[in-house]
Amino acid sequence: MRIVFSTYGTFGDVNPLIALALELKRRGHQPILAVPDMFREKVEPLGIGFARVRPDQDPMDTRLIAMIYDIKHGTETGLREFLFPSLRDSYKDLRAAVEANGGTDLLVTGELAYAGPIVAEITGTPWASYVLAPFSFFSAYDPPVLPPYPTLARAQEVLPGLGHVVARFARMVTRKWPEPVYALRRELGLARGKDPIFDAKHSERLVLALYSAVMGDAQPDWPRSAKVTGFVFHDGAGDQGKLPALDRFLDSGPAPLVFTLGSAAVMHAGDFYDQSAQAAEIVGQRAVLLVGADDRNLPKRRLPDTICIASYAPYSKIFPRASVIIHQGGIGTTAQALRAGRAMLVMPYSHDQPDNARRVHRLGVAEVLGRNHYQAKPAAELIRKLMTDSSYAERARGVAGQIAAENGVVAACDALESAARRV
Repeated sequence: MRIVFSTYGTFGDVNPLIALALELKRRGHQPILAVPDMFREKVEPLGIGFARVRPDQDPMDTRLIAMIYDIKHGTETGLREFLFPSLRDSYKDLRAAVEANGGTDLLVTGELAYAGPIVAEITGTPWASYVLAPFSFFSAYDPPVLPPYPTLARAQEVLPGLGHVVARFARMVTRKWPEPVYALRRELGLARGKDPIFDAKHSERLVLALYSAVMGDAQPDWPRSAKVTGFVFHDGAGDQGKLPALDRFLDSGPAPLVFTLGSAAVMHAGDFYDQSAQAAEIVGQRAVLLVGADDRNLPKRRLPDTICIASYAPYSKIFPRASVIIHQGGIGTTAQALRAGRAMLVMPYSHDQPDNARRVHRLGVAEVLGRNHYQAKPAAELIRKLMTDSSYAERARGVAGQIAAENGVVAACDALESAARRV
């Protein structure tokens, strides 16, 4: 079968699709990733089909990343200033990818691929969707943390019914955002359709929840077609070769703290790495700082030999060798930390990250420190707590055992095959 996947975002968004594509290819199918051109060099060498879908993304555009990760307006900015202005280009490119080579047996889209449901409707292509984190379901029964309004999450714990009010509030605040989607549908002769931000992104055929059940149970207001598969992992660890300096450091002493900001927030790090290096020294621990490709992230002072700087390391390789993992709360980074069975300190930015942080805190495997409060001393205090209170590590190992018992790739691909064959 020919199966086209489409999404936007970071490598954390695309890696799960690569994992699914590799498994589908192993099963004899023809997967194609229809994504921005920045991902081409990662996809094509794996023998996976590639189709460019605009808008193109510049991974080094620090101005755009800073705007998108703004805690109050980041989501709105990303949609209204980046994705929606290029919606017609997205539609044209994705439709061409779907109709190429005689058509497509199944189109699979992430929630930011707003052209996806429209392409499926126009071409009559069977369509499935997926989400990467519980936040995307926006359940009134398990309400998410809204980045601009974090106090609502605390209020919801006291007033459970408040979740329904929050859901209505969110729809009201965002009601004008998807006007470009409605406009494109009108131009194509389609009815207005469901709300693209909350409803139309979910397929009635199949919605894959590509995360572990430890993050949240199914809720009464989820789409009936939703299926929780377990996390889907891929970080290219087998293709990265050796990192000699980092390997020597890891082999030369006790397990270090590992500080990282994922693949996007790392471009808007601020003084995170300076503060983190100081925190490691305060608690007297070895540390690895994964600083990315931006030289501005390098600490401004000379560091002791107990702190190692690396631009990158596969999480699947380094996280199991960490003592505590300090990160931004992106779902891909969070999944790898949970899989490694390590306690973590989460410093969330925006989007799903505050909600992911609350969920791992609720599991008893993490502490959370707001970005505006991330300084060396408070970070050091929480790191020391995570290291001295053995309950965090014990619970983390227990969660890792649950995740190890899941096989998200197999469960998701089984469901995709079934959805593609369903008439």
